[in-house]
Amino acid sequence: MSTGTAPEELTIDQLAAAVGLTVRTVRSYTTRGLLPPPRLRGRTGLYGAEHVARLHVLREMLDSGYTLAAAEQVLAVAPSGVSGPGLDVYRALLNPWQDEEPEVVDAGVLASRMGLDLDDDRLAQLAGLGLVRVLPDGRLELPRPSLVRAGLQLSGLGIGMADVLATQAVLDGHAKAMAQACVDLFRATVWEPFETAGQPEAGWPAVRDAFQRALPVASQAVLLTFRQALAEQIARAVAEAAQGRAGAADPNP
Repeated sequence: MSTGTAPEELTIDQLAAAVGLTVRTVRSYTTRGLLPPPRLRGRTGLYGAEHVARLHVLREMLDSGYTLAAAEQVLAVAPSGVSGPGLDVYRALLNPWQDEEPEVVDAGVLASRMGLDLDDDRLAQLAGLGLVRVLPDGRLELPRPSLVRAGLQLSGLGIGMADVLATQAVLDGHAKAMAQACVDLFRATVWEPFETAGQPEAGWPAVRDAFQRALPVASQAVLLTFRQALAEQIARAVAEAAQGRAGAADPNP
């Protein structure tokens, strides 16, 4: 007898059973944004083949040693349901940065460390910079705890935390622009020819290898470029300060 529900339309109980998870786990993944929201029929949420495929991919990553946070980052850039060779490419995107585990702290503890009132506007600023993620229970997840610690160290040198965050916003914007330049280069020289060829199965290893080789090289190039630019700016600032002092000391410039 038909239930009136197409095979690709599953309730959350049916979805959980199909992928071997509990309903509570599926709900938590949805809350974290790991699953797209279900289609609503009245008050019932219905899940489709896309949700099943994504949960299978998620389980595969967790079983292979990925943390939930790392898997979340991969799924954020991978098309829904991607698996096999394609998923290997998206995993390669994350490999150089998998060594940092996110931390979870109470909002009050972080506010005390930062010396700031973490109101809604401030939390929105921190979230926009990728420094915090507000969890359903109100605690804060720090996806990049080392970056937060770097900011706290600067604050300990007497630099106001508000100024640290303002500077981080500038750095974040420039970092995204540099990353976009690298991605555009990769897209034009590697991905577009591969896509034009119809994404042949035999071509995936070369694409994956290009990802794995390009990421550390691009990171090194960015670091070296920044170091050189920083040295130049420091030298310029010192020279300008010296000229200012010389001018102030000379009564007859």
